[in-house]
Amino acid sequence: MAVRRVVPNIQSEAAQESREFYGLLGFEEVMNHGWITTLASPSNPAAQISVITSDKTAPVTPDMSVEVDDVDAAYAVMRASGAEIIHPLQDEEWGVRRFFVRDPSGRVVNVLGHR
Repeated sequence: MAVRRVVPNIQSEAAQESREFYGLLGFEEVMNHGWITTLASPSNPAAQISVITSDKTAPVTPDMSVEVDDVDAAYAVMRASGAEIIHPLQDEEWGVRRFFVRDPSGRVVNVLGHR
């Protein structure tokens, strides 16, 4: 299993202001679903930040997202390890397959793969 990218998720009640703030650092919007917006560096597209008001289909807002090349394998590894699964593996309408897991420090990680 390979990691494709890691994106910090910034929960914000001031989403527009947050997008403008990170725009001052050179980030540009690359995805906007209304409840989550991803900003990326034009010169380094893998450098990304997501601004999220609340998660559309999950009970909590994740602290970070980790995209992997095989989300089913990642899910199996996490379950076998005994890690706490916060949101079960499922296909989402916006084209990702994902689950949430809690890391040892208590952070919620959205592990995903694009379909």
